[in-house]
Amino acid sequence: MAVFFACLAPIGVLGWKALHGGLTANPIEFVEHWFGDWTMRFLLLTLAVTPARKLLHLPLLIRYRRLLGLFAFFYVCLHFLAWVVLDHFFAWHEMWADVLKRRFITVGFAGFVLLVPLAITSTKAWIRRLGKRWQRLHRLVYATAVLGVIHYWWLVKSDHTKPLQYAVILAALFAARAVASVLEKHRRPTASPRPRAEVLTAESALSGEATSR
Repeated sequence: MAVFFACLAPIGVLGWKALHGGLTANPIEFVEHWFGDWTMRFLLLTLAVTPARKLLHLPLLIRYRRLLGLFAFFYVCLHFLAWVVLDHFFAWHEMWADVLKRRFITVGFAGFVLLVPLAITSTKAWIRRLGKRWQRLHRLVYATAVLGVIHYWWLVKSDHTKPLQYAVILAALFAARAVASVLEKHRRPTASPRPRAEVLTAESALSGEATSR
């Protein structure tokens, strides 16, 4: 519960800024960027769970991955709604033209679309229904994070500090995932083949047990 309310803190901070005149001279742009930044942060936190639990030997961290992923989707929806309502005021034709013509919007919209099926299939029922396909589908979150970094990089015109920071963190997470996978493979015990005589003895015992039943 504490983690849930902590994930809502950015909305409270934004409300406090709005009440105290902290939304800068361009409040619409500030709100859009605020939600966009928190989308990226929650995406990176979601991706950090798996390597962190493997490298730090904290398996209980996995319980927070779905929550963080859903909050990433929540904030990208707020980012998208701010663009639709505050920036364009439901001018659908104008917005669609922006998606087709402005490359940073095209990439950002693609990232948003990729997150939709991940949010829909985040329930336990969908995990059971999709089986192994669920993991393959949810690897799209990596593509979404990459698209988010590109979207931010193309959006800013001069100061690329923030998108560069996100890019470095994302690259580090990719590297940490690779290292964790290698370490996990090395930690797995390799089953040594049993001698032929031992196998025959075991098979005979099983056969006799089955006959006695």
